Amino acid sequence: MTKQQKQKELDNLAAKFMAQDPLPELRSGARQLVPGDGNPDADIVFIGEAPGAKEDEQGVPFVGAAGKFLAEMLDGIGLKREDVFITNIVKYRPPNNRDPKPEEIQASMSYLMAQLKVIEPKLVITLGRHSMNVFFPELVISQAHGKPVRRSGHVFLPLFHPAAALYNGGLRQTLIDDFALIPTLLHKI
Repeated sequence: MTKQQKQKELDNLAAKFMAQDPLPELRSGARQLVPGDGNPDADIVFIGEAPGAKEDEQGVPFVGAAGKFLAEMLDGIGLKREDVFITNIVKYRPPNNRDPKPEEIQASMSYLMAQLKVIEPKLVITLGRHSMNVFFPELVISQAHGKPVRRSGHVFLPLFHPAAALYNGGLRQTLIDDFALIPTLLHKI
């Protein structure tokens, strides 16, 4: 599939998800669906947990302070947001930025997996423990971060969430160091 065909397919997936309306309660409290942003033909997909207030407002994931830090780290390895695809497991903002409920995550997974099937990334990077635990419930982020895992036909790289590094300065360098592994890992894949 060409980049344009992939984008059209991603747009169709978003329309289908909204038409099926599997999360009416979340949808009614959010401004809009936040399906994802970036290159539909990317080698790397970043997956967060759910949109926050700024993301809900703009319809784009990772546009707040954590998004700025993510952009800085991408720049540090020679990439831009336009080079990667960024999304969340849950595509609507939960009220008051609460954690998504297990049934909301479950209702969102087929959409996320369909996005991955269209994009066909070489590397899937989970941002934070919530995102990681959807795929790897047995892992603990403090031990698993920066260590690639192969499962379900994908190579995953669990990383701390950029917001965690904003709240805990000690994690900032850890996240930057883990990010530095990405080019080498991509080359090996």
